Order: sequence, then C-alpha cells, then structure tokens
Amino acid sequence: MKYQVFTYRERQGGARPGVLIQARLYDLRGVMGGAHPEWRSVDDLLTDWSEAHPFLRELADDVSKKPELAEDALLVADDIEFLPPLTRCGVIYAAGANYRDHVEAMGKAMNMKLNLDPKADGLPPWHFIKAGQAALSGHKEHVAFPAHSNMLDWEAELAVVIGRKASNVSVESALDYVAGYSCANDMSARDNLKRDQVDVSSPFRFDWIGHKCFKGACPLGPYLTPAEFAGDPENLGIKLWLNDELRQNSSTSNHLYTVADQIAYLSARLDLLPGDILLTGTPAGVGMEAGVFLKRGDVMRVWIESLGELETRLV
Repeated sequence: MKYQVFTYRERQGGARPGVLIQARLYDLRGVMGGAHPEWRSVDDLLTDWSEAHPFLRELADDVSKKPELAEDALLVADDIEFLPPLTRCGVIYAAGANYRDHVEAMGKAMNMKLNLDPKADGLPPWHFIKAGQAALSGHKEHVAFPAHSNMLDWEAELAVVIGRKASNVSVESALDYVAGYSCANDMSARDNLKRDQVDVSSPFRFDWIGHKCFKGACPLGPYLTPAEFAGDPENLGIKLWLNDELRQNSSTSNHLYTVADQIAYLSARLDLLPGDILLTGTPAGVGMEAGVFLKRGDVMRVWIESLGELETRLV
C-alpha cells in the first residue's frame, strides 16, 4: 500500500513525523504504537531505510484495511504546520541546465548558443551545492523575500533523497540508493550570480552563495514519497503555478542527465549519505526567460506527478 511520510508541528508542539495513507494524515508515532522507538523522525527512518520502508509499507496496508485502528492518530490538516520532510538533511546538491526545454529557452532569452546534448559530447553533469537545512522551508511556509535581491526567480525541481551510502556506484545500480522523491523549488536571486565590478576573466566574478542561498531558499515537501511508489523518475509531469498562472509545464523526460547519471557521477567523487538531497534541474518557464521576477505576496505551487503539491508564499 502506498504511503508518504512528512514532518509536521502541532500548533503548540515540536516536530513530529507523520504519514499519509489513502488521503488521510496520521501521526506516525501514534500509528506505530510502541514499535521502533528509535524512529522519532523522518531522518531516523532514512538512516535505517532498508528496514523502515518494508515496515511502513506493511503498516500502511494494515491501516488501509482497518482505518479504525489508527483513528486516535488521525490529524486535521488545518491544525498542523508542515515542516520540510527532513529536519537535519545532509548536503543539497543541485544540477544546473539539466532540462532540454530550459536550455533551449534560456539560450534564446540570453542570446547564447548552449549545448543541447552535452552528454552525447562526453561532458559530465554540472552541479552546485545549495545551503543545507538553513535553506529549507516547508509546505505553505511564508518565506521572507531576500533583501539582497530584486530579481528573485522560481525553479520547480524533482528532489531525490538518498537512503543509503552510495560510493562510486554504477549508473545501472544508482537508483537502488534512492529512498524517495519530493517536490522542491530552487529559488534563485538572478541579480546576485555575477558581480559586475569584478573583471569578466576572474573566477570571483560569480557568487553562487548570493545566487542560491538564503533563508527558505529551498522549499521542500510536503511529502517524501518512497521510490517504490513514485513511478519512473524520468517520466513524471512537473508544473509550477505563480499566483494560479501556469508558468512551468514539462516532464522529467526532458532531463539531459538522468537521476541515475547524476548519482553515479557524484558518488564517484564523494560518498552520498542518507539524508543527502539531489535537486535535478528545472524545466522551461522560469522568470528569467521572460524578464518576470517574484515579488512579496506571490504564491508559487509546484506539482510533480505521484508526489503532491508544494506551496510557498513570499512575504
């Protein structure tokens, strides 16, 4: 039986793990009773994913057959605050220029000739690192507009969450190391990417911290969907609405490098660990392509097939 896990905070409580089963939200610890007291968070599940996933799958099956057994653990969505699914994530790796339609659109917008098939030319995928837990924000969270930017942009992305240590793994086996997937929004301060007062030949002209890292810069959630229930990560619909206007409408089939390609590449250079997150790039339709940028009061919704919908409001 399909289930999805999440992290929430009660109105006057701390962070707790939850589980979504057949469109009903439950407190996970309440459903589990006294079983596995060591699993007190989604992060704890990830450190023991090979045992946790089959246990939770069976638990979801039991609850779906006899929902009355979990009535005491039932949650009311309006009474809880969604937090990012992970409360102590590892490294956030992020792929750049990884959707064919996005590369095409950005090339036209910036009058640049960009490579539409770098993989065929033998080039490896390209990644940067986004700040970890401090950058995460949860579903329906109000994120403060960063004071250092006037050109803030949106980027709907498929987030991959690692479930076991991956060290120099093959492309063929790479997906075995994935615990699950989530929706993400890689918000980007476009006007902070380059420092115009620095010479164009200098590597210090580029400021990836200013561009990609600020408080709440990486909305994530609402759920972590186990890989078993997510479908093919290379064939998922992905959309973003800005104030109810559809801005991004694509599919992960437009990936230039697959999820497996990226895991294999990164794991050849350093170990990927449980709780690490991989953002896999964004499709066409970002604000930079049309010169349209975010402002306070804007609401973004990221939807990914099989995973759910993530909402963020800027304040």
